Amino acid sequence: MADRVVIDPLTRIEGHLRIEMETSGGSISDAWSVATQFRGLEQIVQGRDPRDVWAFVQRICGVCTAVHAIASITAVENAIGSNPPEQALLIRQMVMGSQEIQDHVIHFYHLHALDWVNVASAADADPQKAVDFAHSIGSTWKGNTLERMTAVRDTVKGIVESGQLSIFSGGYWDHPDYRLPAEANLMAVAHYLDALDFQRSMIRINTVFGGKNPHPNFLVGGMACTIDPDQSESINEVQVADIANWVAEIEEFVRTCYVPDALAIVGVYKDYFDIGKSSPNYFAVGAAGATYGGDPNQVPRFPSVMMDVKPGVILNDDFSTVLPFDPTLIAEDISTAWMSYSGDEVSLTPDKGETTVAYTGPEPPFKWLADKPEYTWCKAPRYDGKPMQVGPNARILLAYAQGHARTKEIVDGAVHTLGIDLKQFNSTAGRTLARAVEAQISAEHLLNDVFPTFVANLQHGNINVFDPSRWEPHMWPKEAQGFSMVEVARGNLSHWVTIKDEKVDRYQAVVPSTWLAGGRDKDGGKGPYEESLTSGGNHPLVNPDEPLEPLRTIHSFDPCMSCAVHVLDPEGQQLHVTTS
Repeated sequence: MADRVVIDPLTRIEGHLRIEMETSGGSISDAWSVATQFRGLEQIVQGRDPRDVWAFVQRICGVCTAVHAIASITAVENAIGSNPPEQALLIRQMVMGSQEIQDHVIHFYHLHALDWVNVASAADADPQKAVDFAHSIGSTWKGNTLERMTAVRDTVKGIVESGQLSIFSGGYWDHPDYRLPAEANLMAVAHYLDALDFQRSMIRINTVFGGKNPHPNFLVGGMACTIDPDQSESINEVQVADIANWVAEIEEFVRTCYVPDALAIVGVYKDYFDIGKSSPNYFAVGAAGATYGGDPNQVPRFPSVMMDVKPGVILNDDFSTVLPFDPTLIAEDISTAWMSYSGDEVSLTPDKGETTVAYTGPEPPFKWLADKPEYTWCKAPRYDGKPMQVGPNARILLAYAQGHARTKEIVDGAVHTLGIDLKQFNSTAGRTLARAVEAQISAEHLLNDVFPTFVANLQHGNINVFDPSRWEPHMWPKEAQGFSMVEVARGNLSHWVTIKDEKVDRYQAVVPSTWLAGGRDKDGGKGPYEESLTSGGNHPLVNPDEPLEPLRTIHSFDPCMSCAVHVLDPEGQQLHVTTS
């Protein structure tokens, strides 16, 4: 009989996630992804003014805040026929671009790197050898100095000797599968600390354009900020100069620090390119930041040179064929969710979607949930009945399959350096690498295309950021539907709205972590998290008391359960439970 292992809560993610697994012989034989929160924001916004909804749904998450606001206002604009000016769309692109790159950096260094990096080991490192190691992997980051490495080594040594590991508490530092040499661990810890300063700095772009962060301000029809070179209260020349410096810093950090670190770490753990394979199907509506109001096969809602990455679908890991994307084929299955639909259906398209609680599980605390057909609060989105991977690996593979030159250049270089093939991007290490590749492409796009276009428009006197033609409710149709599709850090995000008599009648958000974390569907098809732990039957889990291996794989998706669902489970759950 298989052993049962539970990780609850799964930490270093946003929100609350439980993973139930059956294991045998040191490998995972089956797995269930359990969202232990309920999402109710769709109900909260019903009956409200659609111009205000962005402020509510932006609170879905404290990390990916701006993207929900942009998805919401884009859906409302699609419904009422509003067309924001180019400068407003460029500002949204800068906000999304900076947040996406910040998100990837936070994920790699502060959420995922500790799966690969043994912090305690850094206390025994030689600082000069750490500098040499950084140089050997091609890192030209300005923080790679003997003084810096020595200071970090001494700090880590003091923390370890004190027995109080602070932010590094709870790690499995004695796990035998940590493989980096001490000097590489020291470099990674130093860059972990550098990334804390970096991510704080880069998000200032959101503060300038949105007034604050998190939860910056937005506006249906444009942006809430104003542009006036002669007014200190508006976006002016001083702030534009600051943004220019921040954009350059973003590109520098990604190129000189993040990408070399990611390549070095996955190079040491190359077997993880053959571990964590998930659903072989992918879709995206373009590169990171792609934003559409309505059908993405129509003209996009943003000006961008990345328009040459088109919406598309890849099935069965066949990168030679990109199929057309059809948004009408999206549906949300609730076969294994604690939810119900008003009819007999177990699957509805988002424009007709419902969010109704139907809890059938046990009262907490509980030992096991997957014995019953319903075991999660998370719906299971499907595309034409198929589970799909969304996110950086989906976008990178789509861009590569479409022949996007810069993507092919970076991916081919990584493939050659690591000695892997394209299909191995469907793996734990592949998803980790794809984020770094995407961060570099996005940083270059922000530096070389989006920001310069915004500045060139300013120089020609283009300071308009608002379309007033559809602002007043009497200008709207009596009944209208709209939706948005946006490529954000974790994958495809869509918001769907129905407006009747000037109020929200129906609202649904289909978010990346719902696509990835959802459970089984009506046909028994597993969600991508579940599939990644069970595909091939070779996913290791050597010590249930230190479940480092499944953490690596689930973290590679960068879970954001606050996006997928939204009310807390009672406190006091154990880290894991092992039963037979």
